[in-house]
Amino acid sequence: MPWRRRRSRVSALEGGQEEEAPPEAAAVPSAPLTSPQQTEEAAERILLRGIFEIGRGSCDVVLSERALRWRPILPERPAGDSKHDWLCKEEFIELKDVFSVKLKRRCSVKQQRSGTLLGITLFICLKKEQNKLKNSTLDLINLSEDHCDIWFRQFKKILAGFPNRPKSLKIFLNPQSHKKEATQVYYEKVEPLLKIAGIKTDVTIMEYQGHALSLLKECELQGFDGVVCVGGDGSASEVAHALLLRAQKNAGMETDRILTPVRAQLPLGLIPAGSTNVLAHSLHGVPHVVTATLHIIMGHVQLVDVCTFSSTGKLLRFGFSAMFGFGGRALALAEKYRWMSPNQRRDFAVIKALAKLKPEDCEISFLPFNTSDDVQERREQGSPKCDCNDQWQMIQGQFLNVSIMAIPCLCSVAPRGLAPNTRLNNGSMALIIAQNTSRSEFIKHLKRYASVKNQFNFPFVETYTVEEVKVHPRNNTSGYNPEEEDETASENGFPWNVDGDLMEVSSEVHIRLHPRLISLYGGSMEEMIPKS
Repeated sequence: MPWRRRRSRVSALEGGQEEEAPPEAAAVPSAPLTSPQQTEEAAERILLRGIFEIGRGSCDVVLSERALRWRPILPERPAGDSKHDWLCKEEFIELKDVFSVKLKRRCSVKQQRSGTLLGITLFICLKKEQNKLKNSTLDLINLSEDHCDIWFRQFKKILAGFPNRPKSLKIFLNPQSHKKEATQVYYEKVEPLLKIAGIKTDVTIMEYQGHALSLLKECELQGFDGVVCVGGDGSASEVAHALLLRAQKNAGMETDRILTPVRAQLPLGLIPAGSTNVLAHSLHGVPHVVTATLHIIMGHVQLVDVCTFSSTGKLLRFGFSAMFGFGGRALALAEKYRWMSPNQRRDFAVIKALAKLKPEDCEISFLPFNTSDDVQERREQGSPKCDCNDQWQMIQGQFLNVSIMAIPCLCSVAPRGLAPNTRLNNGSMALIIAQNTSRSEFIKHLKRYASVKNQFNFPFVETYTVEEVKVHPRNNTSGYNPEEEDETASENGFPWNVDGDLMEVSSEVHIRLHPRLISLYGGSMEEMIPKS
């Protein structure tokens, strides 16, 4: 029996206010997922039982603590009638997948406050293919005001009992992200869903780089359940950095030198509206706006590892991934051509960086990841490690690119991820080193990221699983050659690409991993990250 929305001019309402469903709202498909185990789980204490019209027929509807079940009411047929048995098949939805309930009314232009009651509408989050989520509706039609009021109140009571679902959110919106589409993305796709879910929002437009950082240092966050960033990787990283700095300040810690940072106090939601959306893609398994929004609404929260970047003992910033060498130089070039469109700027910078490809002379020290139980327990508790027992390793030479990544870094040009063997919260980082080689071989390595082949299966590429990394450039200047123009050279230091943001440092950079330091709204890591 298909679940359809009637084509009459009706709307899902609460308190008589007409409310338009967002563009991507869809009718709930027929044949919802059922199994003996699910049916058994749904058969707990019955809360309500009644008759509603669902689709085009009357149904016997049962509301239990965890599920809504219904079965068509049909005339008696002879036993063994297969068609009759199929039509009487029970269907149900789990209440944990419902994110809102509204009274459904038919409103005319003259009826501004309330209209004829039609029943109840449930708004549901459904899983689709490729890690995507979609919002759907189920209409329970019954014209009795008293009957619907009892059911409506019971639904509201059940939904109020789900943990982690936000009631108020602080929104940071970067209108300059990608093709300046973030504002349209938010008001057309995100805000309608948040309104249906009854979530209050306070929107701040990010006017310049560092705006969110300056605001989050002082603004009052006590009334919010979470923070959401609508933008690209740079914006998302800035907000995450600001939340973590705020947490250290509230804990009375010195923010210049942090060895064991405290966890961010509010979860962060990432709405992808940038050009690459590596952070959101890695978190959700797909850069899909509705999916990201529904994860926030449903309160799906997971802890994610974060890195600290320090130089000469001073904290530079919090982040999730970094590239030094080719990755840093390509970003430095792209920043000089901001007048281009994002895709053009990225492609142009990569081509130009490849044309002027040259290695960095540096020394890399790293602490291999220790999987022993006592170290893992100490790491989970945030205890500082004793360096005297740690076996640091060191490599020095000419390197074309150095990547340090605490997350898989999925994106359109690397669907398996720049670091496919890394997870969001496994307590380790991937250190990927591309040694000096010919331009053609390095290009082959880069092209492998877009394919299913192993991008590390080259003699000049080395990979390590680490906890800490120190990168010490041995050049006197930022690779500057007075006989050769170098557009990436800067008196501030060597260019680093940290979560899509340019960071220039003239001396050694120390990257340290801090497990599960921030909560992000997103699906289960094992569910959302594609298998390699």
